[in-house]
Amino acid sequence: MSPASAAFTPLVDQARQRFVEALTQDASSLVTAVTEGAHQLVDQPAERAVAQLRFDIVQELRRNGLGWPARLKDHLQRMLEPTAAVDSASGALLSSLQGQKDLSLVDDATVRREIAVSRLTLAVMDQCTWEVADLRARFVSTTGQADFPDDDVLRPQVMARCLVRSWLATELSLDAWQQLESVLHKRLAQRAQEAYHEANRWLVENGVMPEIDLRPFIRRSDGTPTAPGGLDPLDEAPPPAPMADAPLSTRSGSAAALASAGAAPSTWRRLFPAAGGEAAAGAASAGTGVATGGGSGGGTVMGGGVYVGSGDGDTRSGPGSTGYRRRMDEETRMMTRPVAGHRMPTDVVLEQFGQIVERHLPGFLDTVQAQPASAQLSAAMARAQQQVVAESDAAQAPGGGGAPSPALVLRDLQERSRELKAAAGTPAERATIELVALLFQSILTDDRIPATIRVWFARLQMPVLRVAIAEPDFFSSEEHPARRLIDRMGACVMGFEGAGSTEAVGPALEAEIKRIVQVVEAFPDTGRRVFQTVLNEFEKFLEAYYADHDATTRMGISLAQQVEQRETLAIQYTIELRKLIANMPIHDGVRDFLFHVWADVLATTAIRHGPQSDALIQVREAATELIWTATAKTTREERAQVIRRLPPLLATLRQGMNAVGMSSQKQEESIKALNLALTAAFGARAATISDEQFEHLKQRLETIEELLPDDDFEIDDSWILDESNHGSDGLEVVGDGGSMPGPAMIQWAMQLAVGDAFRLEFRGRQETVRLVWQGMHRQLSLFSAGEGRCLLFQKARLAAFLQAGLLLPVQEESLTATATREALRRIEADPGRLLAPA
Repeated sequence: MSPASAAFTPLVDQARQRFVEALTQDASSLVTAVTEGAHQLVDQPAERAVAQLRFDIVQELRRNGLGWPARLKDHLQRMLEPTAAVDSASGALLSSLQGQKDLSLVDDATVRREIAVSRLTLAVMDQCTWEVADLRARFVSTTGQADFPDDDVLRPQVMARCLVRSWLATELSLDAWQQLESVLHKRLAQRAQEAYHEANRWLVENGVMPEIDLRPFIRRSDGTPTAPGGLDPLDEAPPPAPMADAPLSTRSGSAAALASAGAAPSTWRRLFPAAGGEAAAGAASAGTGVATGGGSGGGTVMGGGVYVGSGDGDTRSGPGSTGYRRRMDEETRMMTRPVAGHRMPTDVVLEQFGQIVERHLPGFLDTVQAQPASAQLSAAMARAQQQVVAESDAAQAPGGGGAPSPALVLRDLQERSRELKAAAGTPAERATIELVALLFQSILTDDRIPATIRVWFARLQMPVLRVAIAEPDFFSSEEHPARRLIDRMGACVMGFEGAGSTEAVGPALEAEIKRIVQVVEAFPDTGRRVFQTVLNEFEKFLEAYYADHDATTRMGISLAQQVEQRETLAIQYTIELRKLIANMPIHDGVRDFLFHVWADVLATTAIRHGPQSDALIQVREAATELIWTATAKTTREERAQVIRRLPPLLATLRQGMNAVGMSSQKQEESIKALNLALTAAFGARAATISDEQFEHLKQRLETIEELLPDDDFEIDDSWILDESNHGSDGLEVVGDGGSMPGPAMIQWAMQLAVGDAFRLEFRGRQETVRLVWQGMHRQLSLFSAGEGRCLLFQKARLAAFLQAGLLLPVQEESLTATATREALRRIEADPGRLLAPA
């Protein structure tokens, strides 16, 4: 049997048919969900252009949306025909034989379509990684082929391409797809998971690999399969599935490498060879622990297989060189990342988590019927808490031996869980005990948390267990105050090199964490209220803690506040100047000088010397004099006055520009442009300003500070780009770099929290920085770095760095989200542990 025909055996064909039927079942509900999402977008406030686009999308869905299910079924059914794959293979062969004769530029629409396909593939793989891996293993077992054919509908990227193309074939636009991407990704990923599950179920019923061992598929660097062997007791379950944008682990073999290898769509690989080629290589190396790409540095493979980093060791030239890959990665990194951030949202993980638990224990997450812990379990939890507190106090006492090792902490946690399960009275209580134990097992063994802080996290287990029993939404809501408290404390003790030492945390932060834990312990029966209270207190503490963390931070925040005040005031001066001279015959060059230079001088002088100072009066009078000089002069006497008054005016203007730190070159450029404008006005025969108008203008300028509005303003890069204005050894204004940010990235930049740590790539240097201050309405953000430096970002510039991947969170996700993923993996591997008596 030929390889092509082997891939289309009757058994596999029927599995494909089941897959397509499950994927298209009740497809009209997809249209309903998408239409509801479009209406919700219309109801949200937005700029006029965006609002009009959203309204047009609703009308577009009304006209054409009902035809999408039929188009989708048609596209998928055509992919089931064996001739489709044969024709595709023949076309690919013909294209390769033609060589470079048919090379042409790729239009923007094709690139946008492939970006949409790639993002949908990432969303599907994030939710369906294990289902796809299982189906691939059964396909290999049945057909003897190494993988799905390139154009097999079972491939996530092929399925995603069918979904996008059927959308476009229904005369629905890519703009509509992009606006509704979050709804589409969620619904289609859920539907794909059900379809893959159905295909696997059908194959299992027909005797195809009821039990799957993926270890033979994991290859060593020499190409030999990994021999089955004993696993560590803590790692008996399969390795975790990779999530979107998450680096694949290189420490141990992973079936996820098999699932992700080649996940970059073939068309994407043709458009961007570096991305596609490195994706497959990166996915393969992720399973073996071997760096690829000719370099010693590590690359990053996103959950869908798109490579976004490269090694440093390749010194070859040409398209395959490291330099070429780096340039290509810089251009494609932004386009292949999910819109909402660097990972799929945590609520997707929580939803999967809830589905798994509900499958084995129906009604577990029903908050209406939730009951507090039974008397027997409450007594057992109280005893366990007393034991934990006693052990913690003894370890921290002088001569007590210090914080216990992670192995000892894990052993104690498992022992307490067995005792609590023995005291539990219902299956729901036993399941809750097991789930909380799994979460804390991941948290307490995270080596990024300092040992002295880990003991305080351990003391939160019983209070969290108590609230989880009474409030099951702890497992389904990332906004639960208990989860948020753990995440915030975790974010503030991780991030810098040496985070494993108490010196990296600081005694004040450690003392506050200790106080918070003790407060939670003191009020065991108050539920989420105590967690919400201490969370609010912790947020207030962090603002003060980082503002007064060290001399560098204090100086950086002081300078940043001055910058913010100065730029905000400059914008307000510009607005009022525009209003004052809007209807006056003044040359455009003079207007530009007043708006872009002199408004800054007015703001700086007002901050330094006060609103009623002589210096500010002199600067205001200079503005009045400049406006009078810039109007047409029709008489000999007026021109004589201009000639007499111009030299002292120019001297005052230079003095003002010097005061704000403008460079000599920029001063010369401004004076030159101003001279040209004044010369044009000097000989003009245009209308002049009457004496009454000029006196009124002069009075308004003298009281301009009283006219300044209190509205909120967007501080733009143009106001803080000139670093010489804020020259200081401790503050560096970031005014360049990054990629054009979208609305989602700007929203993400607004949601960053003080205390979060990031990896920054800026001006050829990579370093870890921490967010220590945010200004009014989060227009400006200050990060502290090493070597006594602080970096100031304007909101749009910060979003640009996030968009380009130049500023990445040290934590791929929150502490509890990581723990939930790990718990989900262990439950899927051994569902019986949920209801085990002990």
